[in-house]
Amino acid sequence: MEGWQFSQIILSLKILFVHFNKKSWVKNFPWDAWENYANSKKNSTEEISTRKNTMILSYLPESLQVHYSKSKGLFQQVYSVYPKYIESLVAKIRLKHYSIRTEEAYLNWVMRFVRYHSMKDPATLGSHEITSFLEYLVLKKKVSSSTQSQALNALVFFFKNVLDKELDPNISFIRSKKPKRLPVVLSKNEIVQLLSKIKQPTYHLMANLLYGCGLRLMECVRLRILDVDFDYQQLLIRNAKGNKDRVVPIPSKVSLLLEEQISCAKLLHDEDLLHEHGSVFLPEALARKYPQAEYEFRWQYVFPSSRISTDPRTGKVRRHHIHENGLQKHIKSAADKMMISKKVNCHALRHSFATHLLENGYDIRTVQELLGHADVSTTMIYTHVLNKPGVTVTSPLDMLGI
Repeated sequence: MEGWQFSQIILSLKILFVHFNKKSWVKNFPWDAWENYANSKKNSTEEISTRKNTMILSYLPESLQVHYSKSKGLFQQVYSVYPKYIESLVAKIRLKHYSIRTEEAYLNWVMRFVRYHSMKDPATLGSHEITSFLEYLVLKKKVSSSTQSQALNALVFFFKNVLDKELDPNISFIRSKKPKRLPVVLSKNEIVQLLSKIKQPTYHLMANLLYGCGLRLMECVRLRILDVDFDYQQLLIRNAKGNKDRVVPIPSKVSLLLEEQISCAKLLHDEDLLHEHGSVFLPEALARKYPQAEYEFRWQYVFPSSRISTDPRTGKVRRHHIHENGLQKHIKSAADKMMISKKVNCHALRHSFATHLLENGYDIRTVQELLGHADVSTTMIYTHVLNKPGVTVTSPLDMLGI
């Protein structure tokens, strides 16, 4: 039990016996001693948290040195000149428990920013240099608006948390225009052809879940055993985009395949435990609350990797989930084999899921809930695909009597 919980119990008992029951013995009861004990437990909890943070950072220099020895380009160039800045940036990101993808993205943008300004000390740079870099990305590199925004977020984080410099909140620069694009949607016949060409069982099941449940790629890849509920025939999608949870139905056609996949994952997990592995990555808060949960089967991934790997942040050897590149390659390969001319990727299956539901008469709010959209206006884009303005108009060429 943590210190704050124990302190709550003492306070509750004190209120009960001192203020309500008013027992005679309460005056001689050592309340102060117990409160001091609770405070000492609070301190020990803080010490445990500090030790965990120290453990997170203890592997940092080694992991960066490994990265340095393996890389030949931008990282090696910047890290050799400004190792302290890079180590401090990564440390701040890890202590805030940002994802490894965010870490990689922020690190990349900061290093590109330093190289763009001829390896000058970032401490001597400011808002003017950031504006110059962001406009260079748009005017020369032709990056998208989301890419430019990510670069800005990375630099603001770096200047605020590493250099301890507040940037001008009204910083102005030429922004990349965000294009309005309609999603790529496959017909039902194309979906059937595409799925039939994915022969590898695991990737075939994953592709069926992308289309059958409207999952994003990483939602499928990160699915855990405890998130699969066969009694209610539903999947719980945790910490999705916007840090929201949602529930989607399991298609009856893949229910048996999903059970078989979980059985295979169980055999793999049992084998890992025999070889003194068997742990899985858990978010920091969960790992603190349930120290042994990482070894429990229910927290394992539904689609585990075929190989044991080393966590690049902690150096811990464990089994991660399957890599998303495999599924992406199988879907693209299947589309090529069927000679589907559309731009087919994993997200096209999610787009098709939404569009086909609307075609079958489901209301927009239901589709919004299944997709996990915060705003219905995001879901409304699929009605544009269905309405196809202008497509129903008869062409003047067809009106000519020739």
